[in-house]
Amino acid sequence: MSVSKLHADEVEIDSSLVGGLLAAQFPRWADLSLTLVTSQAGTSNVLYRLGEDMVVRLPRTPGAADSVALESRWLSRLAPELPFAVPEVLGEGLPTDGYPLQWSVCRWLDGDDVLTNPDVDEHHAAIDLGRFIGALRKVDAEGPPAFRGGPLATRDAGVRAAVRDLGGTIDAAAATAAWEKALATPEWTGDPVWLHSDLLPGNLLARDGRLTAVIDFGACGVGDPACDTMPVWTVLSAETRPLFRAQVDVDDATWARGRGWALCFGLGAADYYEVRNPVFAALGRRVVGEVLAD
Repeated sequence: MSVSKLHADEVEIDSSLVGGLLAAQFPRWADLSLTLVTSQAGTSNVLYRLGEDMVVRLPRTPGAADSVALESRWLSRLAPELPFAVPEVLGEGLPTDGYPLQWSVCRWLDGDDVLTNPDVDEHHAAIDLGRFIGALRKVDAEGPPAFRGGPLATRDAGVRAAVRDLGGTIDAAAATAAWEKALATPEWTGDPVWLHSDLLPGNLLARDGRLTAVIDFGACGVGDPACDTMPVWTVLSAETRPLFRAQVDVDDATWARGRGWALCFGLGAADYYEVRNPVFAALGRRVVGEVLAD
């Protein structure tokens, strides 16, 4: 049975394919159990738990496949500097005729993602996320451009299209005004810093109410630190936002651009995933609401 598709250009993936890839490229792991990880938090990769301690990570689309080499190169450098666990790449799989993309085997990280299992202490999360971002920003900023590390203006057409598509299901006038206010904010003129660039609830793992790991660094790189303030609107509430900001050196312009990045994400997720992934679309709508209420 194939994995349900979220994107038009997705590659067919099932357990037989994954077993064949392991047998051909990592035979030492081929006899371990394979279990599909069912979650609506991830939209770029299909995951199979391999035995007890590993996970096979297969990009769904060609556009997501670059993350394999990116994580393989940079995670080992970033990990020692960060206060949370992050993925450890154990093997980098090669494309084949049956699966024409790079893929990887990583260490399994225990925990529930915060999107589908949101029982996390938000006060601790605000402080811990601030510490994580502060630590990441201190790493020597030698790296590729982050997915969300450039100017907000590069997303203008997509945001306006999402507002049109969503029609009367959102306050289009308020969303447009908020977006235009973010676009008018001065751009970043400081030195680039390391960014995760995709700090969404589905990329945060927790146990016993506390954050324990940050996953999916496929969008990481260097750039404007604004996008890594997105958890303020994607994860936290108005009550705990000051706790986050107290941990991170964020000026008003950076905060305003971060609000724009959160709005961009929320509108895009609500529009694109409305039918494909209702849980993720609901997250997008919630984020739009948080931004507009702020």
